[in-house]
Amino acid sequence: MILRHVPIALAAISLAIPVSAQSDSAGSTQQALSLEQRTALRCSAAFAIVSALQARGGAQEYPPLAQRGREYFVRSAAQLIDDTGIDRAGIAALMQREAEAMSDADRLEAAMPACLLLLDSSGL
Repeated sequence: MILRHVPIALAAISLAIPVSAQSDSAGSTQQALSLEQRTALRCSAAFAIVSALQARGGAQEYPPLAQRGREYFVRSAAQLIDDTGIDRAGIAALMQREAEAMSDADRLEAAMPACLLLLDSSGL
């Protein structure tokens, strides 16, 4: 099961979100996320999972994502914080939910082609 690698990957990657990117979420309400924001969450989770699998010798059918996937994850998280006002912990919780949803190998495999296109178009 892919999910067993997710908490480690998300914990390690979420530490890279700059403290300066955090915002005070007290009193702010979570708003509905746009399609673009949901896609950023989904792809960030997918990249974290694949990166964790690659670190253990798996998921070799995908390009290396340790560096580019991590940078996408960090930038997406910071942008979500800026756009929504959700704090770092809230974004981490949303990412964790996405990672859990992607724990099925078929869902991950289905998401990766579009996410890799998004990663390439991001210039990272």
